[in-house]
Amino acid sequence: MALTFGSFLLLLTAGAPMVFVLGVAGALTLAVTGATPLVVVAQRLYNGIDSFPLLAIPFFVLAGLIMEQGGIARAIVNLATALVGWIRGSLYMVATVTATGLSAISGSGSADTAAISAILIPEMKKRGYNLDYAAATVAAAGTLGPIIPPSIIMVVLAMISDLSVGAMFLGGILPGIIAAAGLMVGHWLYTRRQPERYADAEPFRMSRLISAFREALPALSMPVIVVVGIIGGVVTPTEAAVLAVVAGLLIGLFVYRELKLADLPRMMLRTAGISSAVMIIIGTASIFSWLVAIQDVPTLLATWFEANIGSAWVFLLVVNILLLIVGMFMESISALLILMPVLMPIAVKLGIDPLHFGVVVAINLSIGLITPPYGICLFIASTVARRSVMQVSRVIWIPLIPLILMLLLSTYVPDVVLWLPRALL
Repeated sequence: MALTFGSFLLLLTAGAPMVFVLGVAGALTLAVTGATPLVVVAQRLYNGIDSFPLLAIPFFVLAGLIMEQGGIARAIVNLATALVGWIRGSLYMVATVTATGLSAISGSGSADTAAISAILIPEMKKRGYNLDYAAATVAAAGTLGPIIPPSIIMVVLAMISDLSVGAMFLGGILPGIIAAAGLMVGHWLYTRRQPERYADAEPFRMSRLISAFREALPALSMPVIVVVGIIGGVVTPTEAAVLAVVAGLLIGLFVYRELKLADLPRMMLRTAGISSAVMIIIGTASIFSWLVAIQDVPTLLATWFEANIGSAWVFLLVVNILLLIVGMFMESISALLILMPVLMPIAVKLGIDPLHFGVVVAINLSIGLITPPYGICLFIASTVARRSVMQVSRVIWIPLIPLILMLLLSTYVPDVVLWLPRALL
């Protein structure tokens, strides 16, 4: 056990890519101990990705790229503008409402952040908005992607924890809506400090809202296909992801006509690149997770928690702090694959509902998308705004507050997560 975790920490602090950290730590342990042949590395790597539910990942990634290129994102931005464009600091509000809509299509926080940044940040700059806070707003909106279904993080989490993907998706809806509402309240309070600067709101017009809704109706059909199909038991998550791609192609090519057939090869190559990076991490993490399991680390930790803590309330607090720190330095899928096989058995032993715990973990890792220095959504939004991560990080705490409050509410009021799954499943 000391060799496994020692080599892991050494490689991690040395700055090695996560795929090598996980794979080399596992292979080195097997090579030094000699108790198991090294061929097990290849077997575990293959077994880690030999899973039908994981096929949902490349299709959700492709659906997100189609959304970005095919006019779907633009239509949802127009609808959000018609809906909340009358509020002071309207574009901050539009970013959050748009992210809520796009989250129900792509399942990826980084894809949502990229799409929203490209459309809204240039307009925010033109209107004289604070660019640091604009980037922070868009990055924080991107965290809704892995919380509101569909969610790539939840698909992976459900697979490794033997949970229902549909139940996980339902469990994320209410926390996602609460987070979006909290972010909008935070934006409203922020803009009160400089009311003249953000007095760009347009009068609300019902005719404009109806027109924008009609235009966005085809785009809004995508989340209905995905979420209702999975929850209703009509399709599996993988099949729903395929349907999302097909629907996105039809809408982008024939309804909005902003997607060209010539764009597809480039989008598929990009999908392959993103998906391959996720899959190889999942494969190497399965080696590390297997070593952790056979060395009985979950039992040892569970015994320690029972002896020293013994309270589910305190355990959840420790896990929240741990995951928020981990999210600052580690990619979410990697953290998930390393920590869930250790933490889930302890949570179950302490009487915590596994579905509740799984959604809380997903929320934690979603918040990690904007915590410096690693947060990928923070990097994307900062790059588009042409501001440094350090500059944006000075104001990122403002949208972090409602996200942390939502996390605490979801952690200590389990019905926030469990009410919808219990009511509909």
